[in-house]
Amino acid sequence: MANTYTQIHLQFVFAVKYRNGLIHASFKEELYKYISGIIKENNHKLLAINGMPDHLHIFIGMRPSQSISDLLQDIKGSSSKWINEKKFLKVKFEWQEGYGAFSYSKSHVNNVIRYIQNQENHHKKESFREEYLKFLKVFEIEYDERYIFNELI
Repeated sequence: MANTYTQIHLQFVFAVKYRNGLIHASFKEELYKYISGIIKENNHKLLAINGMPDHLHIFIGMRPSQSISDLLQDIKGSSSKWINEKKFLKVKFEWQEGYGAFSYSKSHVNNVIRYIQNQENHHKKESFREEYLKFLKVFEIEYDERYIFNELI
């Protein structure tokens, strides 16, 4: 759209179903490249992507031409289908329902990128659940405990 100027920085956080640690080192880089392609194809700018075996963080510069829910549906649906078609796992891969979406000002971009790049070190001190609840509290997002990412079954 002509004469439309935006600066929207969003971090998305979502988990593997039941927070199973299914994102293995053997294919995680391929997964990140695949998701990067989805983001680029939708005309957004990837700033950082990283995670742990049970969850993922994505930080983007988002264009207002697409809703957050449509983008996340595309990322989660396409990537889970791709993982299953590639047969990386002996079990069916699924993302858990829902996600967190957190917005940042330009002045916070470099700190968020560093935070995402250092997930492995960060999670030596804090679980995913603790991290996620902290995001909800810092961003003052009301939530229902029943809908926080499920525990392992």
